[in-house]
Amino acid sequence: MNTAVEGILAAARTRLADAPRERLGELQEGRRLLGIPRAARIAPRGTAWHLGALLLTDDAVLSTGDIVRSRAEVRRGFAAESQRRRAELSAAAARGGVPEGETIHIQWAPVDLSALGERSAPLALRGGEVLVRWSAAGGYMPLERYLDERIELLRHPPERA
Repeated sequence: MNTAVEGILAAARTRLADAPRERLGELQEGRRLLGIPRAARIAPRGTAWHLGALLLTDDAVLSTGDIVRSRAEVRRGFAAESQRRRAELSAAAARGGVPEGETIHIQWAPVDLSALGERSAPLALRGGEVLVRWSAAGGYMPLERYLDERIELLRHPPERA
């Protein structure tokens, strides 16, 4: 079954050759330098095509994690702790060298194609067919059809998207 999945992914990569990619990064929490705490930053780790629940690189498939838009650090009050954390992550992306306004994916995870099972996510193997679970609350759909839809959206985004 791995060869079938690899074939589907290779065909997708070929179709995506000239499509835009997004950055991958890794959050590096600040460490102390001469006793002074340094701010966290997001270090670059390559690029991938963002296909909904999946990130496709030249040689791997990853499950998406958090998506952060780079913004300069600004002091302000927040109504919720989650807003404060998002602002911290946006500033960490800027400190990591991501141009302001660009997105970067963090907390992504590699998908082990050899370990696909009936309940694995985001990819699963049921009845010999590879399926993708496109959201935590959503169901599974065939990988090939999912990639067709996502590639079409990436190559021809809806107006004002």
